[in-house]
Amino acid sequence: MKAMILAAGKGTRVRPITYTTPKPMIPILQKPVMEFLLELLRQHGFDQIMVNVSHLAEEIESYFRDGQKFGVQIAYSFEGKIADGNLIGEAVGSAGGMKRIQDFSPFFDDTFVVLCGDALIDLDLTEAVKWHRSKGSIATIITKTVPREEVSSYGVVVTEEDGRIKAFQEKPSVSEALSTNINTGIYIFEPEVLNYIPSGVEYDIGGQLFPKLVEIGAPFFAKPMDFEWVDIGKVPDYWRAIRGVLLGEIKNVQIPGHEVAPGIYTGLNVAINWDKVDITGPVYIGGMTKIEDGAKIIGPAMIGPNCWICSGATVDNSVIFEWSRLGPGVRLVDKLVFGRYCVDKTGATIDVQEAQLDWLITDARQDPPVQTPVEHQAIAELLETKPG
Repeated sequence: MKAMILAAGKGTRVRPITYTTPKPMIPILQKPVMEFLLELLRQHGFDQIMVNVSHLAEEIESYFRDGQKFGVQIAYSFEGKIADGNLIGEAVGSAGGMKRIQDFSPFFDDTFVVLCGDALIDLDLTEAVKWHRSKGSIATIITKTVPREEVSSYGVVVTEEDGRIKAFQEKPSVSEALSTNINTGIYIFEPEVLNYIPSGVEYDIGGQLFPKLVEIGAPFFAKPMDFEWVDIGKVPDYWRAIRGVLLGEIKNVQIPGHEVAPGIYTGLNVAINWDKVDITGPVYIGGMTKIEDGAKIIGPAMIGPNCWICSGATVDNSVIFEWSRLGPGVRLVDKLVFGRYCVDKTGATIDVQEAQLDWLITDARQDPPVQTPVEHQAIAELLETKPG
């Protein structure tokens, strides 16, 4: 069976991570989110998968290649061009990406599934496709019911009693919402739906194709299902996903590494004197990471591989990506450290390098600073730190 993963977006709401990492490659404890999607598709018999790529396309292609090591076949549809020797992404929209593939050569010849490449799900795709076919639907949206107070964060799908879609509401207020069923970005299509997508132009599934299907009265349905759905749409969403895995709330993601103590997991060859550090789980520490004596880590927290946490530093409810060095006495509470950026859980970002805080947070591969510049001590308060 055939499927498509939408992977061409720039992921602007997940910056700074997506400056160098495309959304489908964002790691959930060292494993790209798209890899979980491939596993799900394979489990339900979808083994021929098209992926449209644009922003940082080479990162996705070089990791997944032809899909052989994941038990599927993958091909890529690149949206963009080369200019001055650089790949320039020019995404053509989610529906435009589907049409581009079909215009190249008719790939979609039977019922197919389309998934957004930035969500963790454990949906029973087999049951969803069975329901779609039983309705004689040309297109089906898999929806999820959320508490009414959360509807304003999502696209709401309004249906008749039999599930036929009659309207959409984009992030309505709680009082104006006509439904609590939201669009999860999981779609089931028949090839005929491509007849309603114009060729050679940017075209969106949610904003253009779906309203058109409602307008013409096409057999277009929504199926509410109860399943795990963790959308990595914004930095706070990513934060919650990592916390959810560490706390055991996301069941289909296993914490990697070895459990060296209750709730404390490590990769290979970490350098830690366990008697001289204070670590409270749940915590994951990646391989070849050094935690100096006197450091304190309070979970849920993730520290990636090849990091260096100096003496007296505190990591509290934070996510630290690979190759990060936290200086002596640094105190990170509710922060995400990614390269030269420090982000709080609302998404507010500080460029550590630009703010001349390299002595505070830096790349573990660089020579550490000899001492903390006195003139920058006050700036450290922005990050709730206590510089050494």
